[in-house]
Amino acid sequence: MKGVLIVLDGMGDLPCSQLNDKTPLEAAEVPNLNFLAARGEMGYMYPVKQGFVPESDEAIVSMFGNNLISSTRGRLEASGAGLNLIRGDLALRANFATIDSVEKGNIIDRRVGRTLTNAEAEILARDLNNKIKIQREFFFKPSIAHRGILVFKGGLSDNISGNDFMYMHGKPNLAEKIANCKPMDDDENSQYTSNIVNEFLEKAYKILDNHPVNEERRKKGLLPANFLLVRDGGIENPKLKIYGNWISVAYMPLEIGFSKLSGMKVFSFGVPKMKKMDVYESLYWSLKKVCKFSIKVLKKNRKRADYVYIHIKETDVPGHDNKPAEKKNMIEYIDKTLIKFLTRFAPPNHIKVVVTADHSTPCRLKTHSADPVPVLFYNGSLPKEKTFSEKEAKKGSLGGFTGNELFGKVGFGK
Repeated sequence: MKGVLIVLDGMGDLPCSQLNDKTPLEAAEVPNLNFLAARGEMGYMYPVKQGFVPESDEAIVSMFGNNLISSTRGRLEASGAGLNLIRGDLALRANFATIDSVEKGNIIDRRVGRTLTNAEAEILARDLNNKIKIQREFFFKPSIAHRGILVFKGGLSDNISGNDFMYMHGKPNLAEKIANCKPMDDDENSQYTSNIVNEFLEKAYKILDNHPVNEERRKKGLLPANFLLVRDGGIENPKLKIYGNWISVAYMPLEIGFSKLSGMKVFSFGVPKMKKMDVYESLYWSLKKVCKFSIKVLKKNRKRADYVYIHIKETDVPGHDNKPAEKKNMIEYIDKTLIKFLTRFAPPNHIKVVVTADHSTPCRLKTHSADPVPVLFYNGSLPKEKTFSEKEAKKGSLGGFTGNELFGKVGFGK
Protein backbone atom coordinates (compact mmCIF):
# COMPACT_ATOMS: atom_id res chain seq x y z
CA MET A 1 0.00 0.00 0.00
CA LYS A 2 1.33 3.39 -1.03
CA GLY A 3 -1.36 5.85 0.00
CA VAL A 4 -4.66 6.42 1.80
CA LEU A 5 -7.10 9.19 0.86
CA ILE A 6 -9.66 10.09 3.53
CA VAL A 7 -12.45 12.45 2.50
CA LEU A 8 -14.46 13.89 5.39
CA ASP A 9 -17.61 15.05 3.63
CA GLY A 10 -18.38 18.73 4.19
CA MET A 11 -15.67 19.09 6.87
CA GLY A 12 -14.61 22.59 5.77
CA ASP A 13 -16.30 25.37 7.71
CA LEU A 14 -16.21 29.01 8.78
CA PRO A 15 -15.84 30.43 12.32
CA CYS A 16 -18.89 29.64 14.45
CA SER A 17 -20.14 31.86 17.26
CA GLN A 18 -21.19 28.72 19.19
CA LEU A 19 -17.52 27.63 19.21
CA ASN A 20 -16.01 30.99 20.24
CA ASP A 21 -15.47 31.99 16.62
CA LYS A 22 -13.57 28.84 15.76
CA THR A 23 -14.43 26.33 13.07
CA PRO A 24 -15.41 22.82 14.23
CA LEU A 25 -12.00 21.56 13.08
CA GLU A 26 -10.18 24.35 14.95
CA ALA A 27 -12.22 23.71 18.10
CA ALA A 28 -11.82 19.94 17.99
CA GLU A 29 -9.25 18.05 20.05
CA VAL A 30 -7.40 16.19 17.27
CA PRO A 31 -3.97 15.09 18.53
CA ASN A 32 -3.66 12.38 15.88
CA LEU A 33 -4.45 14.64 12.93
CA ASN A 34 -1.94 17.08 14.40
CA PHE A 35 0.63 14.27 14.64
CA LEU A 36 0.23 13.57 10.92
CA ALA A 37 0.21 17.27 10.03
CA ALA A 38 3.47 17.87 11.93
CA ARG A 39 5.12 15.15 9.85
CA GLY A 40 3.92 16.29 6.50
CA GLU A 41 2.60 19.24 4.57
CA MET A 42 -0.64 21.18 4.40
CA GLY A 43 -2.44 23.26 1.82
CA TYR A 44 -5.88 24.29 0.73
CA MET A 45 -7.94 23.06 -2.18
CA TYR A 46 -10.80 24.38 -4.29
CA PRO A 47 -12.42 21.01 -5.07
CA VAL A 48 -13.49 22.10 -8.57
CA LYS A 49 -12.26 25.67 -9.08
CA GLN A 50 -12.30 29.03 -7.32
CA GLY A 51 -15.74 30.54 -6.92
CA PHE A 52 -17.48 27.22 -7.67
CA VAL A 53 -19.89 25.70 -5.12
CA PRO A 54 -19.63 21.94 -5.70
CA GLU A 55 -22.02 19.13 -5.08
CA SER A 56 -20.32 16.04 -3.71
CA ASP A 57 -20.27 14.24 -7.06
CA GLU A 58 -18.71 17.23 -8.82
CA ALA A 59 -16.00 17.46 -6.18
CA ILE A 60 -15.09 13.76 -6.18
CA VAL A 61 -15.15 13.52 -9.97
CA SER A 62 -12.77 16.48 -10.16
CA MET A 63 -10.45 15.28 -7.38
CA PHE A 64 -9.93 12.02 -9.24
CA GLY A 65 -8.83 13.93 -12.35
CA ASN A 66 -11.99 13.67 -14.46
CA ASN A 67 -13.63 16.26 -16.65
CA LEU A 68 -16.52 17.69 -14.64
CA ILE A 69 -19.03 17.25 -17.47
CA SER A 70 -18.60 13.49 -17.14
CA SER A 71 -20.55 13.50 -13.88
CA THR A 72 -24.24 12.59 -13.84
CA ARG A 73 -25.20 12.07 -10.23
CA GLY A 74 -28.41 10.22 -10.99
CA ARG A 75 -26.47 7.53 -12.85
CA LEU A 76 -23.74 7.35 -10.19
CA GLU A 77 -26.31 6.84 -7.44
CA ALA A 78 -28.26 4.32 -9.52
CA SER A 79 -25.09 2.28 -9.96
CA GLY A 80 -24.34 2.55 -6.26
CA ALA A 81 -27.85 1.34 -5.42
CA GLY A 82 -27.35 -1.75 -7.57
CA LEU A 83 -29.71 -0.76 -10.39
CA ASN A 84 -28.88 -2.28 -13.77
CA LEU A 85 -29.82 0.36 -16.32
CA ILE A 86 -29.30 0.50 -20.06
CA ARG A 87 -28.39 3.53 -22.17
CA GLY A 88 -31.41 5.79 -22.50
CA ASP A 89 -32.83 5.00 -19.05
CA LEU A 90 -33.06 8.36 -17.31
CA ALA A 91 -31.93 8.25 -13.67
CA LEU A 92 -32.44 11.24 -11.36
CA ARG A 93 -31.37 11.77 -7.77
CA ALA A 94 -34.48 12.40 -5.67
CA ASN A 95 -35.31 13.73 -2.22
CA PHE A 96 -38.54 13.40 -0.32
CA ALA A 97 -39.27 16.98 0.71
CA THR A 98 -41.98 19.09 2.36
CA ILE A 99 -43.83 21.91 0.61
CA ASP A 100 -46.81 23.98 1.73
CA SER A 101 -48.75 23.35 -1.49
CA VAL A 102 -48.12 23.23 -5.23
CA GLU A 103 -50.15 26.43 -5.59
CA LYS A 104 -47.91 28.41 -3.19
CA GLY A 105 -44.81 26.39 -4.08
CA ASN A 106 -42.79 27.10 -0.94
CA ILE A 107 -40.23 24.49 0.12
CA ILE A 108 -40.60 24.06 3.87
CA ASP A 109 -37.84 21.47 4.27
CA ARG A 110 -35.72 19.80 1.60
CA ARG A 111 -35.21 16.64 3.69
CA VAL A 112 -38.50 16.24 5.62
CA GLY A 113 -36.76 17.43 8.79
CA ARG A 114 -34.47 14.37 8.56
CA THR A 115 -37.17 12.38 10.40
CA LEU A 116 -38.44 10.12 7.60
CA THR A 117 -37.93 6.48 8.54
CA ASN A 118 -36.99 3.83 6.01
CA ALA A 119 -40.27 2.04 6.63
CA GLU A 120 -42.24 5.20 5.82
CA ALA A 121 -40.15 5.86 2.68
CA GLU A 122 -40.69 2.32 1.46
CA ILE A 123 -44.48 2.55 1.90
CA LEU A 124 -44.60 5.86 0.06
CA ALA A 125 -42.39 4.53 -2.74
CA ARG A 126 -44.53 1.41 -3.13
CA ASP A 127 -47.67 3.47 -3.62
CA LEU A 128 -45.97 5.84 -6.07
CA ASN A 129 -44.84 2.85 -8.12
CA ASN A 130 -48.24 1.15 -8.01
CA LYS A 131 -50.64 4.06 -8.39
CA ILE A 132 -49.07 6.51 -10.84
CA LYS A 133 -50.02 5.89 -14.48
CA ILE A 134 -48.08 7.74 -17.18
CA GLN A 135 -46.98 7.01 -20.76
CA ARG A 136 -43.52 5.75 -19.79
CA GLU A 137 -42.40 2.86 -17.62
CA PHE A 138 -40.75 4.13 -14.44
CA PHE A 139 -39.79 3.12 -10.94
CA PHE A 140 -38.84 4.97 -7.79
CA LYS A 141 -36.37 3.38 -5.39
CA PRO A 142 -35.86 4.81 -1.90
CA SER A 143 -32.25 4.50 -0.75
CA ILE A 144 -31.33 6.00 2.63
CA ALA A 145 -33.67 8.13 4.77
CA HIS A 146 -35.10 10.93 2.59
CA ARG A 147 -33.04 9.98 -0.46
CA GLY A 148 -34.11 8.03 -3.51
CA ILE A 149 -33.56 7.39 -7.22
CA LEU A 150 -36.19 7.99 -9.89
CA VAL A 151 -35.79 6.09 -13.17
CA PHE A 152 -37.72 6.42 -16.45
CA LYS A 153 -37.10 3.60 -18.88
CA GLY A 154 -35.76 3.93 -22.39
CA GLY A 155 -35.06 6.50 -25.08
CA LEU A 156 -35.26 9.73 -23.10
CA SER A 157 -33.10 12.85 -22.95
CA ASP A 158 -30.99 13.95 -20.00
CA ASN A 159 -30.68 17.50 -21.26
CA ILE A 160 -33.34 18.71 -18.86
CA SER A 161 -33.18 20.64 -15.63
CA GLY A 162 -34.39 19.13 -12.41
CA ASN A 163 -36.94 20.86 -10.21
CA ASP A 164 -34.30 21.22 -7.50
CA PHE A 165 -32.16 24.30 -8.06
CA MET A 166 -30.13 24.27 -4.85
CA TYR A 167 -26.90 24.26 -6.86
CA MET A 168 -26.74 25.32 -10.49
CA HIS A 169 -23.44 25.38 -12.40
CA GLY A 170 -21.48 25.93 -9.20
CA LYS A 171 -23.69 28.69 -7.84
CA PRO A 172 -25.99 28.27 -4.82
CA ASN A 173 -29.66 29.10 -5.35
CA LEU A 174 -31.25 30.12 -2.08
CA ALA A 175 -34.74 30.61 -3.53
CA GLU A 176 -36.88 28.05 -1.72
CA LYS A 177 -39.51 27.66 -4.43
CA ILE A 178 -40.47 24.59 -6.40
CA ALA A 179 -40.23 24.74 -10.19
CA ASN A 180 -40.99 22.58 -13.20
CA CYS A 181 -38.33 20.60 -15.01
CA LYS A 182 -37.43 22.29 -18.30
CA PRO A 183 -35.71 21.27 -21.54
CA MET A 184 -32.22 22.70 -21.89
CA ASP A 185 -32.22 22.62 -25.71
CA ASP A 186 -34.74 22.75 -28.57
CA ASP A 187 -34.82 19.01 -29.14
CA GLU A 188 -38.31 17.50 -29.16
CA ASN A 189 -37.14 14.61 -26.97
CA SER A 190 -35.92 16.99 -24.29
CA GLN A 191 -39.32 18.71 -24.24
CA TYR A 192 -41.07 15.34 -24.16
CA THR A 193 -38.83 14.11 -21.32
CA SER A 194 -39.41 17.19 -19.18
CA ASN A 195 -43.17 16.84 -19.75
CA ILE A 196 -43.07 13.21 -18.61
CA VAL A 197 -41.07 14.02 -15.47
CA ASN A 198 -43.35 16.95 -14.61
CA GLU A 199 -46.43 14.80 -15.07
CA PHE A 200 -44.98 12.19 -12.73
CA LEU A 201 -44.10 14.80 -10.09
CA GLU A 202 -47.57 16.35 -10.24
CA LYS A 203 -49.24 12.96 -9.73
CA ALA A 204 -46.74 12.07 -7.01
CA TYR A 205 -47.71 15.15 -5.01
CA LYS A 206 -51.40 14.25 -5.16
CA ILE A 207 -50.65 10.80 -3.77
CA LEU A 208 -48.13 11.92 -1.18
CA ASP A 209 -49.91 14.93 0.27
CA ASN A 210 -52.94 12.96 1.47
CA HIS A 211 -51.18 9.67 2.09
CA PRO A 212 -51.97 7.92 5.41
CA VAL A 213 -48.26 7.93 6.28
CA ASN A 214 -48.19 11.72 6.01
CA GLU A 215 -51.52 12.15 7.79
CA GLU A 216 -50.04 10.19 10.70
CA ARG A 217 -46.86 12.29 10.59
CA ARG A 218 -48.91 15.49 10.78
CA LYS A 219 -50.76 14.17 13.84
CA LYS A 220 -47.37 13.65 15.52
CA GLY A 221 -46.29 17.19 14.65
CA LEU A 222 -43.84 15.97 12.00
CA LEU A 223 -43.36 17.35 8.52
CA PRO A 224 -45.07 15.39 5.72
CA ALA A 225 -42.99 13.85 2.92
CA ASN A 226 -45.39 15.29 0.33
CA PHE A 227 -43.12 16.24 -2.59
CA LEU A 228 -40.16 14.99 -4.59
CA LEU A 229 -37.19 17.15 -5.53
CA VAL A 230 -35.19 15.73 -8.46
CA ARG A 231 -31.90 16.71 -10.06
CA ASP A 232 -28.80 15.61 -11.98
CA GLY A 233 -30.38 13.30 -14.55
CA GLY A 234 -28.31 11.01 -16.72
CA ILE A 235 -29.08 8.53 -19.51
CA GLU A 236 -25.74 6.72 -19.54
CA ASN A 237 -22.95 5.95 -17.14
CA PRO A 238 -20.27 8.66 -17.07
CA LYS A 239 -16.90 7.83 -18.57
CA LEU A 240 -14.48 8.05 -15.67
CA LYS A 241 -10.75 7.43 -15.33
CA ILE A 242 -10.05 3.89 -14.18
CA TYR A 243 -8.27 3.36 -10.87
CA GLY A 244 -7.79 -0.40 -10.95
CA ASN A 245 -5.16 -0.52 -8.22
CA TRP A 246 -7.38 1.34 -5.74
CA ILE A 247 -9.88 0.02 -3.26
CA SER A 248 -12.73 2.01 -1.79
CA VAL A 249 -14.55 2.05 1.54
CA ALA A 250 -17.96 3.48 0.66
CA TYR A 251 -21.48 3.01 1.98
CA MET A 252 -23.60 5.76 0.38
CA PRO A 253 -24.97 5.21 -3.16
CA LEU A 254 -23.05 8.12 -4.70
CA GLU A 255 -19.61 7.06 -3.49
CA ILE A 256 -20.29 3.37 -4.15
CA GLY A 257 -21.38 4.17 -7.71
CA PHE A 258 -18.41 6.45 -8.36
CA SER A 259 -15.96 3.87 -7.02
CA LYS A 260 -17.47 1.02 -9.05
CA LEU A 261 -17.47 3.02 -12.28
CA SER A 262 -13.87 4.07 -11.57
CA GLY A 263 -12.77 0.43 -11.48
CA MET A 264 -12.12 0.24 -7.73
CA LYS A 265 -12.87 -2.77 -5.60
CA VAL A 266 -15.54 -1.56 -3.19
CA PHE A 267 -15.79 -2.60 0.44
CA SER A 268 -19.11 -1.63 1.95
CA PHE A 269 -21.51 -2.30 4.80
CA GLY A 270 -25.21 -1.78 5.37
CA VAL A 271 -26.13 1.62 6.77
CA PRO A 272 -28.68 1.21 9.58
CA LYS A 273 -32.26 1.89 8.63
CA MET A 274 -33.87 4.95 10.13
CA LYS A 275 -36.26 3.32 12.60
CA LYS A 276 -36.59 6.26 14.99
CA MET A 277 -36.92 10.00 14.42
CA ASP A 278 -33.45 10.86 15.76
CA VAL A 279 -31.24 10.99 12.68
CA TYR A 280 -28.12 11.66 14.78
CA GLU A 281 -28.51 8.32 16.53
CA SER A 282 -28.21 6.65 13.12
CA LEU A 283 -25.40 8.98 12.08
CA TYR A 284 -23.25 8.14 15.09
CA TRP A 285 -23.90 4.43 14.57
CA SER A 286 -22.70 4.60 10.97
CA LEU A 287 -19.76 6.85 11.92
CA LYS A 288 -18.56 4.28 14.44
CA LYS A 289 -19.13 1.52 11.91
CA VAL A 290 -17.17 3.17 9.08
CA CYS A 291 -14.18 3.93 11.31
CA LYS A 292 -14.05 0.37 12.62
CA PHE A 293 -14.71 -1.12 9.18
CA SER A 294 -12.04 1.05 7.53
CA ILE A 295 -9.40 -0.12 10.00
CA LYS A 296 -10.30 -3.72 9.21
CA VAL A 297 -10.07 -3.10 5.44
CA LEU A 298 -6.72 -1.34 5.77
CA LYS A 299 -5.24 -4.19 7.80
CA LYS A 300 -6.42 -6.89 5.42
CA ASN A 301 -5.41 -5.12 2.21
CA ARG A 302 -2.02 -3.63 3.07
CA LYS A 303 -0.33 -5.89 0.51
CA ARG A 304 -3.27 -6.18 -1.91
CA ALA A 305 -3.91 -2.60 -3.02
CA ASP A 306 -1.77 0.40 -3.88
CA TYR A 307 -4.22 3.06 -2.71
CA VAL A 308 -7.34 3.28 -0.54
CA TYR A 309 -10.17 5.83 -0.81
CA ILE A 310 -12.29 6.22 2.35
CA HIS A 311 -15.29 8.55 2.22
CA ILE A 312 -16.99 9.47 5.50
CA LYS A 313 -20.39 11.10 4.99
CA GLU A 314 -21.53 11.97 8.51
CA THR A 315 -19.49 15.17 8.97
CA ASP A 316 -21.54 16.90 6.26
CA VAL A 317 -24.92 16.66 8.00
CA PRO A 318 -24.24 18.97 10.99
CA GLY A 319 -23.16 21.67 8.54
CA HIS A 320 -26.54 21.54 6.81
CA ASP A 321 -28.28 21.54 10.19
CA ASN A 322 -26.20 24.35 11.78
CA LYS A 323 -24.91 22.06 14.53
CA PRO A 324 -21.22 22.96 14.89
CA ALA A 325 -20.83 21.07 18.18
CA GLU A 326 -21.99 17.88 16.47
CA LYS A 327 -19.49 18.36 13.63
CA LYS A 328 -16.75 18.98 16.19
CA ASN A 329 -17.70 15.80 18.07
CA MET A 330 -17.67 13.74 14.87
CA ILE A 331 -14.22 15.04 13.87
CA GLU A 332 -12.94 14.18 17.35
CA TYR A 333 -14.34 10.65 17.12
CA ILE A 334 -12.69 10.07 13.73
CA ASP A 335 -9.42 11.37 15.17
CA LYS A 336 -9.39 9.05 18.18
CA THR A 337 -10.30 5.96 16.15
CA LEU A 338 -9.39 5.82 12.46
CA ILE A 339 -6.72 8.55 12.50
CA LYS A 340 -5.14 7.17 15.69
CA PHE A 341 -4.84 3.81 13.93
CA LEU A 342 -3.18 5.49 10.94
CA THR A 343 -0.55 7.13 13.16
CA ARG A 344 0.63 3.59 14.01
CA PHE A 345 -0.12 1.95 10.65
CA ALA A 346 1.28 4.45 8.15
CA PRO A 347 4.79 5.31 9.46
CA PRO A 348 6.32 1.79 9.65
CA ASN A 349 4.77 0.84 6.30
CA HIS A 350 5.86 4.07 4.59
CA ILE A 351 2.26 4.84 3.58
CA LYS A 352 1.30 8.37 2.60
CA VAL A 353 -1.97 9.74 4.01
CA VAL A 354 -4.15 12.55 2.69
CA VAL A 355 -7.02 13.91 4.78
CA THR A 356 -9.31 16.48 3.20
CA ALA A 357 -12.95 17.26 2.34
CA ASP A 358 -15.01 17.24 -0.83
CA HIS A 359 -16.44 20.69 -0.07
CA SER A 360 -17.09 23.12 2.75
CA THR A 361 -20.50 23.05 4.44
CA PRO A 362 -20.39 26.04 6.80
CA CYS A 363 -22.81 25.63 9.69
CA ARG A 364 -23.94 29.23 9.59
CA LEU A 365 -24.82 28.93 5.89
CA LYS A 366 -26.45 25.47 6.19
CA THR A 367 -25.35 24.68 2.65
CA HIS A 368 -22.21 24.07 0.58
CA SER A 369 -19.97 27.02 -0.15
CA ALA A 370 -17.13 27.95 -2.49
CA ASP A 371 -14.66 28.16 0.40
CA PRO A 372 -11.53 26.03 -0.04
CA VAL A 373 -11.05 22.91 2.07
CA PRO A 374 -7.97 22.12 4.16
CA VAL A 375 -5.61 19.39 2.95
CA LEU A 376 -3.30 17.36 5.19
CA PHE A 377 -0.58 15.34 3.45
CA TYR A 378 1.38 13.00 5.71
CA ASN A 379 4.64 11.92 4.06
CA GLY A 380 6.83 11.08 7.04
CA SER A 381 8.93 14.23 6.92
CA LEU A 382 10.75 15.63 9.95
CA PRO A 383 8.45 16.81 12.76
CA LYS A 384 7.38 20.42 12.67
CA GLU A 385 5.03 22.43 14.88
CA LYS A 386 1.71 22.21 13.07
CA THR A 387 -1.97 21.83 13.81
CA PHE A 388 -4.57 20.85 11.24
CA SER A 389 -7.21 23.51 10.59
CA GLU A 390 -8.55 25.70 7.81
CA LYS A 391 -6.47 28.66 9.02
CA GLU A 392 -3.20 26.76 9.34
CA ALA A 393 -3.71 24.92 6.05
CA LYS A 394 -3.75 28.25 4.21
CA LYS A 395 -0.20 28.83 5.45
CA GLY A 396 0.99 25.40 4.34
CA SER A 397 3.75 24.61 1.88
CA LEU A 398 1.39 22.92 -0.59
CA GLY A 399 -0.30 26.28 -1.21
CA GLY A 400 -3.62 26.60 -2.96
CA PHE A 401 -4.74 24.38 -5.84
CA THR A 402 -7.78 22.83 -7.51
CA GLY A 403 -9.20 19.34 -7.07
CA ASN A 404 -7.77 17.91 -10.28
CA GLU A 405 -4.28 18.95 -9.11
CA LEU A 406 -4.51 17.03 -5.82
CA PHE A 407 -2.94 13.74 -6.89
CA GLY A 408 -0.09 15.54 -8.63
CA LYS A 409 0.62 17.47 -5.42
CA VAL A 410 0.79 14.35 -3.25
CA GLY A 411 2.15 11.85 -5.77
CA PHE A 412 -0.83 9.48 -5.82
CA GLY A 413 -1.17 7.39 -8.95
CA LYS A 414 -3.82 5.46 -10.86
